[in-house]
Amino acid sequence: MLASTIVPTKYWHTLDDGRVQCDLCPRFCRLNEGQSGMCFVRARQDDQIVLTTYGRSSGFCIDPIEKKPLNHFLPGTPILSFGTAGCNLACKFCQNWDISKSREQDTLADMASPDLIARAAKKLSCPSVAFTYNDPVIFLEYAIDVARACKELGVRSVAKTAGEICPEPRVEFYSHMDAANIDLKAFTERFYHQICGAHLQPVLETIEYVKKKTNVWLELTTLLIPGENDSDAEIEEMTQWIMEHLGPDVPHHFTAFHPDWKMMDKPRTPQSTLTRARQIALKNGMHFVYTGNVYDREGGSTYCSGCKDIVIGRTSWEILSWNLSPDGKCRNCGTVCPGVFEAQPGHWGAKRVPVALNDA
Repeated sequence: MLASTIVPTKYWHTLDDGRVQCDLCPRFCRLNEGQSGMCFVRARQDDQIVLTTYGRSSGFCIDPIEKKPLNHFLPGTPILSFGTAGCNLACKFCQNWDISKSREQDTLADMASPDLIARAAKKLSCPSVAFTYNDPVIFLEYAIDVARACKELGVRSVAKTAGEICPEPRVEFYSHMDAANIDLKAFTERFYHQICGAHLQPVLETIEYVKKKTNVWLELTTLLIPGENDSDAEIEEMTQWIMEHLGPDVPHHFTAFHPDWKMMDKPRTPQSTLTRARQIALKNGMHFVYTGNVYDREGGSTYCSGCKDIVIGRTSWEILSWNLSPDGKCRNCGTVCPGVFEAQPGHWGAKRVPVALNDA
């Protein structure tokens, strides 16, 4: 299949005016022959929508699983991470803009078949593979084939995504994932429309679908940007929605913004803002709320929802203490900590190691 990086897709239909509409995400790009969608990687060729970047990656790296961020899924383990080019959102604050906004094929430096990725993960002692750096929704066919190859070798698959996907492909995509961290970028349509070029409602629908209709382990992330999505009122509304629609046990990461791409005029997020957001979420009944992109042992640690003791002590993606029994219960009171845990945590730490798969 890697003789060409172009493969046909199935989520599209022809319109009465002769254009072809991509039905993968709610952007619904309507394309004439030769045009690419907003994501740059799905295009109309020979009267169908094709994926133009199958088998090509912007590079591979072994990350700590906590960097995705996932705090309740195989803590302490390394995860083989990669992305491609392009994205179906246009977030002005994108911190991977050199990849997600790239139209250049030179960005896609590494050729890697699904089998090669799965074998490399196994050889590198990575129990999971992450589709990350840009949104895996846009390279759905490649991601699913990688996930299938990984499953055959006992390697799990993780999606880091913004959740902008239509209902039919949503079902197929998440049927192959073991865990997902979905960005809940804000809780206003204004933010999604003006700053991300997207819409809030499809994201809420994806989040609720993953929680209620799948066995995928789910965590959420909100990057708090000063003056844009960090008000008490918005965080109150967001966390109350989570409690009502998802329950108290979905971990939520509030992470710090730093100026990037088209949002260089905003200041860095103060740690006090993250702490305030975390306190609001806890007040509203959420059990597992984290702060990220800052040094904060309290905000990085996992607390038992029963006795409130620390069951996993962390800072900066590194595990400092472990107080869970082999069956995932608090050693102090016996309350189950929800998540996907091994009997003991991994010891990868905060290392980030670029790798070339052909050398793995």
